[in-house]
Amino acid sequence: MKSMKMMKKVQSGFTLIELMIVVAIIGILAAVAIPQYQDYVVRSKLAAAVAGVESIKLAMAETYQMNGTFPADADLTSAGITVVPPVGTSVAVTAPSSGAQGVITITFTTALGSSVPANSTLILTAAPATGASAIRWAATQSGMVANSAATNFVAKL
Repeated sequence: MKSMKMMKKVQSGFTLIELMIVVAIIGILAAVAIPQYQDYVVRSKLAAAVAGVESIKLAMAETYQMNGTFPADADLTSAGITVVPPVGTSVAVTAPSSGAQGVITITFTTALGSSVPANSTLILTAAPATGASAIRWAATQSGMVANSAATNFVAKL
């Protein structure tokens, strides 16, 4: 009876093939997840930059509705509005001489990832909607990698 028990071998631990399968599955998941995460980080940084200029957009819209023209940096400063750029960016506010459009240019002084290199710009252009008191903002970009998460984000703004 004792010899029967000794013949029965109890498996302890995992075999090499089982461990290799687990490592392969983790590698495949990581290959998909890492680029998706990097795209998410870039989109969130772009969203933070756009959110950082919301107060400027509001001030420009208010000035347009009161005066009929969009302000530039100097006009905002004289009105007591300080243009504070989001971290890692510089912001310029310009108003064409016609006053029909106001422009906010966000320049990324540091790269946000491979799709948004340093000195890329995000340009928000305000134009009053015809026959309405609403102001529409159009977003364009310069210097960002085409067909990337960044350009797709800008296209949806």
